Amino acid sequence: MNDLILHHYPSSPFSEKIRLVLGWKKLPWRSVHIPAIMPKPDLQALTGGYRRTPVLQIGSDIYCDTALICDVLEHIRSEPTLYPPHLKGACRIFAQWADHQLFWAAMGYNLQPKGAAHVFSSAPPEAAKAFSEDRKAMGTQMVRLRPGDATSAYRSYLRRLASMVDEHDFLFGAAPCVADFAAYHAIWYTRTQVPVLADILNATPSVGEWLQRVAAIGHGAMTKFDAAAAIGVAKASEPLPLGSNFLVYSGFQDDHGIALGTRVTIAAEQFGQETTEGELIAATRTHYTLRREDERAGALHVHFPRLGYVLRQADAS
Repeated sequence: MNDLILHHYPSSPFSEKIRLVLGWKKLPWRSVHIPAIMPKPDLQALTGGYRRTPVLQIGSDIYCDTALICDVLEHIRSEPTLYPPHLKGACRIFAQWADHQLFWAAMGYNLQPKGAAHVFSSAPPEAAKAFSEDRKAMGTQMVRLRPGDATSAYRSYLRRLASMVDEHDFLFGAAPCVADFAAYHAIWYTRTQVPVLADILNATPSVGEWLQRVAAIGHGAMTKFDAAAAIGVAKASEPLPLGSNFLVYSGFQDDHGIALGTRVTIAAEQFGQETTEGELIAATRTHYTLRREDERAGALHVHFPRLGYVLRQADAS
């Protein structure tokens, strides 16, 4: 197997989710730091347009979205599992809730004016403005919670998490699962990136203890790598055959009337809607795969989950 290359940046909450999963799985990985805001030319040479963080690269196979990346890492190393058999459905549903409702409530609280001022306290004023404009452009279709509403929701969610970890070391029992990593990262941002706002955690001390247990997992064995070298790895590789690329191929599921071999675009439903265009070569019940060519990176297979993404014919309006 080619090396696992994670394209990320240190303060990215969703990257922290995957860094911890890599640590939990004891998988060695290479770290490529990418910009927090656009432009991201090296990343997009691999993805074809997708710009959200993080992205996992294995040779010339590119995996987008942390939900899909978790599935890939589970297939690479099944133990310790992210999806305990008796909780497979529950922990996936919980993780989806945490990556959306919990995350956006937490970030609405974290990046209120006091929090944003702390994050950018050592940066020039134009950095804060550029970040704000970048994230605004990513979420043009979203209705965002105002800080007061986000604070109320976040407090409620923290109490619900506390009721789970009052009884167990982790959310669903004695060992972490995908639900823990999905719930952790937005709260990690509160604790580590905006400590001036971390007093919201004081009312739920069991959540703080759970955070410490998850953090103790660590990030595993990481080595630094650079973007040009990662593009070189892709250029020198061939995409893995379908069925041997750490994804389950359950057969073609045609929900759109779009045949395999069609030129299509894929984009996130709401946040970060930059499109990736390519030839649709797989559409299973769980994921899509596009084949595309890049002048710098060569032939690539770019993989997306079905949930949360929109598939269209490339020539469709």
